Amino acid sequence: MPVYLDNAATTRPCAQAVAAAVDAMTVNFGNPSSLHRAGLDAQLIVDKSRKIIADSLGAAPDNIIFTSGATESNNLALRGASAAYGRKRRKIIISAVEHASVEETVAALEKNCFEIMRISPRSDGRIYSEDFLGSCDENTCLVSMMLVNNETGYILPVKETFTAVKRRFPEIVTHCDCVQGYMKLPVRANSLGADLISLSGHKIHGVKGAGALYIKKGIRVLPVVTGGKQEKGIRSGTESVPMIAAFGAAAEALTDDIGQRFERANELKKYLLGKLSDIENVAVNSPEDCSPYIINISAAGKRSEIMLHFLESKEIYVSSGSACSKGAQSGVLEQFGIRGKRADSALRISITAETTETELDLFASALREGLEKIRG
Repeated sequence: MPVYLDNAATTRPCAQAVAAAVDAMTVNFGNPSSLHRAGLDAQLIVDKSRKIIADSLGAAPDNIIFTSGATESNNLALRGASAAYGRKRRKIIISAVEHASVEETVAALEKNCFEIMRISPRSDGRIYSEDFLGSCDENTCLVSMMLVNNETGYILPVKETFTAVKRRFPEIVTHCDCVQGYMKLPVRANSLGADLISLSGHKIHGVKGAGALYIKKGIRVLPVVTGGKQEKGIRSGTESVPMIAAFGAAAEALTDDIGQRFERANELKKYLLGKLSDIENVAVNSPEDCSPYIINISAAGKRSEIMLHFLESKEIYVSSGSACSKGAQSGVLEQFGIRGKRADSALRISITAETTETELDLFASALREGLEKIRG
């Protein structure tokens, strides 16, 4: 069987998600906007998933807007909130290590006369809440910070930052991309201090094609997609009921086991690091206290793409970084002080609680072989 260690890119759909999607495609396949019974049955599926996801965040169902995925959720949050609040306040502050769907969205807003501040890690590779707070002023409308970096697993100080920002500037809207943290770390809307939270279904063993945006009561987000007034008019377009059903089923299946799954992932991370410590010329790029689900390493100047395809020949699947960058360097590693040949040889191993020690053994063995056989 292939060894799949690219779970930060996507996860295998769980049985509950597949069953829910199949039911919504073959039995309850109506349009949830239709007024007849078939439409009502489809709407009930959407409502159930909305409540499951809301409950998991400690929120109300009315706070959840379904989207096609995290990229759309991030776009809706940033474009929608800046349109609502950015007429007089034109500054947006983000971390310099955000996912491309945040970075490229604010880059587009920057061309539309918004001032964008990007807060980089300090020389110790960490991001500090006081650097965010020090950049906020009366002209700031939005602050966005991801919870877990998708390339290194670094956990950003979201709660500390948003709490400090809200205390001094309560009118600033706060947004968190929680894609790599949701169902892996405890994510509760109130404790994060986030007005907006982006989620993705296929990162938690759901099916590709469904995401969600949590919008705190009282926060305005203007629509980016208009048309049929679905999702309270904030996100028009017929809801993808099968994908939403799978999202809800996956969230329901994982909600009660987050702590146990975290501990298991932490055990697997320690096991892998032990294996890697026995291999010469392998450097670990992820900090010690990062999310255990993502481990970023560099392999002795062997170019990432070459090593990735060598491992692929052994049916071992890892990544050279964010899947959305399609192999191109995003600049995130450089922000964390990882440059040159070390950055060029970076690999991302991302696991789940179902990953086995045997799979990690096979990866470590193949990595060792690749280091011996690959010339550069």
